[in-house]
Amino acid sequence: MRWLSFFLITLFFAQVATASSVRIKDLVEFDGVRGNDLVGYGLVVGLDGTGDGLRNAPFTEDIMTNILERLGINVTGEQFRPKNVAAVFVTSTLPAFARSGSQIDVTVSAIGDAKSLLGGTLIMTPMNAADGEIYAVAQGTIIAGGAVAEGDGARVTQGVPTSGVIPSGARVEREIDFELSSLTDMRLALRDADFTTAARIESAINNDFGRQVAIMLDSGTVSLNVPRTRMQSVAHALGRIENIAVEPERKARVVVDQRSGTIVMGDDVRISRVAVSQGNLTLRIQEQPITVQPNPFAQGETVVVPRTTVDIEDQDGPSLAEVPDGASLSEVIAGLNALGVAPRDMIDILKSIKAAGALHAEFVVR
Repeated sequence: MRWLSFFLITLFFAQVATASSVRIKDLVEFDGVRGNDLVGYGLVVGLDGTGDGLRNAPFTEDIMTNILERLGINVTGEQFRPKNVAAVFVTSTLPAFARSGSQIDVTVSAIGDAKSLLGGTLIMTPMNAADGEIYAVAQGTIIAGGAVAEGDGARVTQGVPTSGVIPSGARVEREIDFELSSLTDMRLALRDADFTTAARIESAINNDFGRQVAIMLDSGTVSLNVPRTRMQSVAHALGRIENIAVEPERKARVVVDQRSGTIVMGDDVRISRVAVSQGNLTLRIQEQPITVQPNPFAQGETVVVPRTTVDIEDQDGPSLAEVPDGASLSEVIAGLNALGVAPRDMIDILKSIKAAGALHAEFVVR
């Protein structure tokens, strides 16, 4: 339990430290200033016999035929079964204000039965956005972080060899049609909607400019009147605003992960007066069948006689412990550790405290 106590106390001090001022750029998203997802379907060549089996992935043969015909090579009716090609999906994100000619990273993932993309080269692949238009073209050598080795009786795979990246592997061919300079009102969307935080952002911006330039619309939106900022452009106004410091307000929240036994609690978590006790009940059932055989010269059959042992063990748990009213995070940790329970049992205790209405926080189970 000592490691869990140290872990939670460390999170407590980390939460207190992060309760200080945060830049507005780390709390909001500026309306229209966003990336756009791109996707493409292409072909990887140059694999060392680890490509798609064309009988199991006929779409690989189709795209290879199309590429060869675009290059002026007629392969209609030809039968070829290369093992060094693989069909892949190519994904990337087009950053905000990306200009034609700039380069972006891409991720390449096999969609057939290829065993590895290590050492392969992606052939020129158009990448489309949600509107169906081509915004970038990807090509280059794939960097795969995994490896695979196999023999007749065993196979070992390390990492994910069927996925890789191409740094600066796509070149932007089309720009997003968005004119930031033409905006007269800019909305600031909070990543975590909260009325108190939105009001503080509004107040901080107005105090910095010395006049009313921002107004809170709701818990997740603050509107900025660009002309009232009297800045040269919208970009200048945002450059000034994004570095203004604000102290955000956070909800009291308890997050538990039942698979790993991890418990994370914020500094604002409070617990009303409650008593907690925990015990263990263990039920053991053992089967030890006995084989009974007939005498050497007697007629009969071998019989298996079941033999079951049942044992119920009720272990005495710690005595009833009291958590005082309005207990803080550190006091809650001390009270739960005093019970001497395991991390997973502690999760059950927190659930029970929440069910009893004594835990005043949002309870999130993952």
